[in-house]
Amino acid sequence: MKQLVFATNNSHKVDEVKNKLGGLFEIKTLSEVGCVEDIPETSDTLRGNAGQKSHYLYDRFHCDCFADDTGLEVEALNGAPGVYSARYAGPGKDSEANIDKLLSELEGKENRRARFRTVISLILDGEEYTFEGIVNGTILTERHGSHGFGYDPVFQPDGYNCSFAELSMEEKNKISHRGKAIEQLIRFLYVTK
Repeated sequence: MKQLVFATNNSHKVDEVKNKLGGLFEIKTLSEVGCVEDIPETSDTLRGNAGQKSHYLYDRFHCDCFADDTGLEVEALNGAPGVYSARYAGPGKDSEANIDKLLSELEGKENRRARFRTVISLILDGEEYTFEGIVNGTILTERHGSHGFGYDPVFQPDGYNCSFAELSMEEKNKISHRGKAIEQLIRFLYVTK
């Protein structure tokens, strides 16, 4: 089976991707290929960060790989936290603190519309390809559910009366931003394999 390196050590992301891509490629993480350094994410766009990570990995390890960057974009906050979603409350990448800050920023605001957006940068045989997935929804006023990660407990996707954190991984993958981007990646890989 052909190997594809996912530029992450986030076990939640890896599980989501393996759930979708497992039969097509052997998915390896950064630590599994010996990449222990913290890959820089200095772009001010999701696409820029995803590309920066995939190129970093390809340039050093010369392997087929992909990287993603995801942002929660809230209308009432002019698209924030966006590219800074993981570090919204500070450099520690503390999901609980990020949610607390988000709920505080939205206190008293009627417009709670938001979207999750994922951009994937794939490097296959030295060529870069990008894929994007979006899911629209609303920010809840408090946490609901215990599944998922990040902002999942406060994000209610359109058409559902529950948060991402109340859905199983399979249910979330069918409708999520990352799931949609991964579906595009899979379709592309099936055609080019």
